Amino acid sequence: MDLRHSQVLSFLIFSLLFATSFSKTQAYCNARDKRVLFQIKEALGNPYVLASWTNNLDCCDWYCLECDDTTHRVISLTIDNSDIVGPIPDAVGNLPYLQILEFHKNSNLTGQIPSTLSKLSLLRSIRLSWNSLTGSVPSYFSQLKNLEFLDLSFNQLSGTIPGELGFAPSLRGIDLSRNKLTGSIPDSLGHFAAKDIYLYLSHNQLTGSIPSSLSKPDFTYIDFSRNSLVGDASMLFKSNSSLQHVDLSRNNFSFDFSKTVFPTAFYYLDINHNMISGSIPQQLAELELQFFNVSYNRLCGQIPTGGTGRLQTRFDQYCYFHNKCLCGEPLPACK
Repeated sequence: MDLRHSQVLSFLIFSLLFATSFSKTQAYCNARDKRVLFQIKEALGNPYVLASWTNNLDCCDWYCLECDDTTHRVISLTIDNSDIVGPIPDAVGNLPYLQILEFHKNSNLTGQIPSTLSKLSLLRSIRLSWNSLTGSVPSYFSQLKNLEFLDLSFNQLSGTIPGELGFAPSLRGIDLSRNKLTGSIPDSLGHFAAKDIYLYLSHNQLTGSIPSSLSKPDFTYIDFSRNSLVGDASMLFKSNSSLQHVDLSRNNFSFDFSKTVFPTAFYYLDINHNMISGSIPQQLAELELQFFNVSYNRLCGQIPTGGTGRLQTRFDQYCYFHNKCLCGEPLPACK
């Protein structure tokens, strides 16, 4: 075989392999999903972040997307730190196999959360955080039976927290912090069926007392800081729970701190700027605390000693500052 024939044969083999590969690649992209994705791109003004969304590439290879290896349907849409402008397109609700939806740190993403998301029955995680979304928190999220995580933090959402959220069967993580939410914490949030739950409601305008029903779920992380909540929050503390992190700072809580109990894995407590009375429980001296602040309350008595020694060595006087009559290291000695 001369050189010319060899080159022609090599070219034909390469062309055949390329055509086979290209046809397989084309087959991966579901036509319905592709049409919807182009609608989403157009609705967002054809932003630079979606420049790879062209007919030249299989849609499963497009930036911001992930497809299922078997069905080749779009299961993940994540658009972060982008130049997109305007509201979340209604067309997002026409991706029926979507499991993960994320619009994060898009400062020009505005408008309300579209009702079409209620059609996405397979969603497991929704992260619409650090945007400029307005309107209310949709109650239809409770209808998404596979939803485990809901993060709507750092937006401009207003209105009350929908009580329906407490009845979402799989939900175990809610972050509504840094919004403009008003009203009280719904009693239904004490009806979570999942375990190891986190609930972040900080930096809102919430009022009223914590429902007693919140003593029932197995919380791991709780952050109610910087609201206008009042009353007794002691029901949140249980020895036989997964609780590790509690921040109740800058509210108007008032209860006897000396009666609270903590699980052995507990490591973070911030209750500063409240009206909490009593003494610091001796049990806290035994824990491996990473953060501790009880300043600006109405606590009395000697700061517990012994145990890990962290209450004296790891946390300075400012963690105890402005209480009624706390004493002992790192504060002045008790009289």
